[in-house]
Amino acid sequence: MLLETDIVLRLVLAAILGGVIGYEREIRKKPAGMRTHALVCMGSALFTLLTFSFTGPAVDSSRIAAAIVMGIGFLGAGTIFKADDKIHGLTTAAEMWVLAAVGIAVGSGLFVVAVAATLIALIILELGKCFEDSVIKGNRRR
Repeated sequence: MLLETDIVLRLVLAAILGGVIGYEREIRKKPAGMRTHALVCMGSALFTLLTFSFTGPAVDSSRIAAAIVMGIGFLGAGTIFKADDKIHGLTTAAEMWVLAAVGIAVGSGLFVVAVAATLIALIILELGKCFEDSVIKGNRRR
């Protein structure tokens, strides 16, 4: 059984990791920002932590993870919209899905994995944007 201080520290870590990704989205003026991302990541960690308090032969803790993924899919769908024949918000929805997994990792005690996934996501968001700006959009101008 985890101590409440351990639980609080995990929630804080999840909120920070979510906030880091959310900050990147915030400065790019994307549909969901720092607060949303911090809450998504922390909520996923909290639901995961709560599964540790359920015991018994009929308890399947994987069902909580599945419910988190489904719930985040619904939330992510709300960030996707079409305007001017273009789809917007798809990357934000995808990285919110990744952040839910980061929250599950933090809640499960996989701190190195959670931090690594957050860093990889940041790299993808940053390098991917640079790649799109220079290569893909550059080809469209020709």
